[in-house]
Amino acid sequence: MPIMAKEAKSKWNGFSLKKRKEMPDGLWTRCPACEQMLYKSAVEKNLNVCPECDYHFRIDSLTRISYLVDEGSFEETHEHLTSNDPLDFNFRGTTYRQRLKADEHKSGTKEAIRIGKAFIKGRGVVLAVMEPNFLMGSMGYVVGEKLCLAVEKAIEEKLPLVAICSSGGARMHEGVVSLGQMAKTSAAIAKLDREGGFFISVLTDPTTGGVTASFAMLGDCLIAEPKALIGFAGPRTIAETIKVELPEGFQTAEFMLEHGFVDMIVHRKDLRSEIARLIDYCQK
Repeated sequence: MPIMAKEAKSKWNGFSLKKRKEMPDGLWTRCPACEQMLYKSAVEKNLNVCPECDYHFRIDSLTRISYLVDEGSFEETHEHLTSNDPLDFNFRGTTYRQRLKADEHKSGTKEAIRIGKAFIKGRGVVLAVMEPNFLMGSMGYVVGEKLCLAVEKAIEEKLPLVAICSSGGARMHEGVVSLGQMAKTSAAIAKLDREGGFFISVLTDPTTGGVTASFAMLGDCLIAEPKALIGFAGPRTIAETIKVELPEGFQTAEFMLEHGFVDMIVHRKDLRSEIARLIDYCQK
């Protein structure tokens, strides 16, 4: 082999053995809707909305609060309430208490909802924000209790109640105790209505199951985020149960708006302004 060829081969082998520079973790994210690879920082600057297709990413409760309220105005209450595992639930060797601890660590909160007082563009509100990273925002008796406490505070201080809903439904780990929260929270919202209170319910992706079948759909004004999944049973469960082909876009926010189940669809960037406008226009 000629000397030049040997040198070229040696250089190529040397190049091939060099370790490629690793891509930093968390730099990119993929949009579930359009499947574009996006700079994570660009998505976050855009309120966690895809700049390509406007897909609204799911966000945790603290991020949601930071986007919605006036800076530094949120005062959380009853943050230490936790479930005591009323059924001693155990599924395939994992106890309910273990799941609660794991999700507390993952989400940074002790339950699937945060409640408190805040200001939205200078308007005082009582806020209830569900946490999708805690057992998928499922409603157990602590979630029900905290929602009812938020209602009582709204009545006491004559403030509008704003609930940001994001939930997989009733929490199976608490069985009928969880299902009882549907009636309990619905009764609380009825009391708020009798007292002349104003309730804005914001339905985000997903709002399903027992939360949809109770307080989430009882707002004086129902706002949905674009493309949010809203419904009771999932589309697959319904299709397998009634054996019919479901309409295109079934249970999306747009489908719900077209069929009169929600009042408006509001982009995340406009939500603060829209809630402030509704408070000015509708509160008694």
